[in-house]
Amino acid sequence: MIPPVAVVNPKAANGATGRHWPRLAKLIGSALGQFTPVFTASCGDGTRLARQAIEQGAELVVSVGGDGTHNEVLNGLLDGKGLRNPDSRMAVVPAGTGGDLRRSLGLSESQRDVIGRLGEGRRRVDVGRLEFTDDQGAPGARFFLNVSSCGVSGKVVEVVNSSGKWLGGRLSFAIGSARALAGYRDQRIRLRLDGGEARELSITALAIANGQYFGGGMRVAPAAEMDDGLFDVTIWKGFTLADFILKSSSLYSGRHLELPGVESHRATRVEAESQETVLIDLDGERPGRLPAAWQVLPGALWLQGANVR
Repeated sequence: MIPPVAVVNPKAANGATGRHWPRLAKLIGSALGQFTPVFTASCGDGTRLARQAIEQGAELVVSVGGDGTHNEVLNGLLDGKGLRNPDSRMAVVPAGTGGDLRRSLGLSESQRDVIGRLGEGRRRVDVGRLEFTDDQGAPGARFFLNVSSCGVSGKVVEVVNSSGKWLGGRLSFAIGSARALAGYRDQRIRLRLDGGEARELSITALAIANGQYFGGGMRVAPAAEMDDGLFDVTIWKGFTLADFILKSSSLYSGRHLELPGVESHRATRVEAESQETVLIDLDGERPGRLPAAWQVLPGALWLQGANVR
């Protein structure tokens, strides 16, 4: 067994992770002892480096970065059959701007506190698997740990990631949401839950949640648990820019489930298709569009050093 490997995105938090890496490295070393840091340089490196770490015998891979980095590392630990190494574990050091996975995991806002617990315990958590259509029309597949969605949320991620997150996670996503909603109209989709009867409906957004938070702190699925073997599915219909402005507090508190035009369901598999171009969000990244299918994989990941609701 080789020492733990830390996959580090030095560009996370607008470069703050790279600037503060000596301090973070010292804290991680105090918590775990000897470890090996490896650094991402471009999109996809997190997946490649995590996969290499597992293939070389590492059992613990620590993801240091934002939600996109954590998603890449997750996809390096898993393949089509589950964990590449059944004894492998993932740990998370939040170092980005959005921080939605940190919230869903119940982690402290203090990096020192989070890192101090890296050596503690482990437990099984569920993972989502998304089959989607990429921007070139080819089929694709990715795993996710927190939330995937489609509709205006896919447009929001596109806006935010293209303009940067210099204002911080919550404000960047709030501005991105306002910009996306300003020119958005509900899109027609065909939705099926757990192989049941298909429904035709117009949506503002459809969220398939393993965790509770997305969009820079919006509590999209307040009852979601990451180890219950189920997705919490939230559907928004007929939401406008005015609704977002006037009702934003309910989106961040989780009370939006009480609003007209909002539905919530639970399912293990979600399928959606559309004749329109409906964009998908996956842990804060935009991999492609509908048609797509989401499947929950119960207990597919060992997560170390995190509170899991």
